Amino acid sequence: MSTSQTQASSTARLVDPDEFSAVIAEPDRVTVNVHVPFEGDIAGTDLSIPFDQIAAQAGRLPADRSTRLAIYCRSGPMSAIAAETLRDLGYTDVVELRGGMRAWQTDGRPLIGV
Repeated sequence: MSTSQTQASSTARLVDPDEFSAVIAEPDRVTVNVHVPFEGDIAGTDLSIPFDQIAAQAGRLPADRSTRLAIYCRSGPMSAIAAETLRDLGYTDVVELRGGMRAWQTDGRPLIGV
């Protein structure tokens, strides 16, 4: 495993809705909804890219691989696949919402666009 892959793997993490909310409030992060089909967004979402299209649509992502990416899906499995793909593409700061939009809503937070 290369140094960049080791670094990327070590910086990806699962966070709860409170921490995810703080991350998506950061000015330089990019928030990506990777769920298909569309079932709503968390406010502040910058991009919607299907989890299985991350590599094919990598040109829509920041060129700077150190940009913080906050990703989520409906319940977690799709974002886990997307996170692995992002790490494989060299992104070194990937944050996943543990439990996805379901956890977000269970925590009393709204979705938009539904």
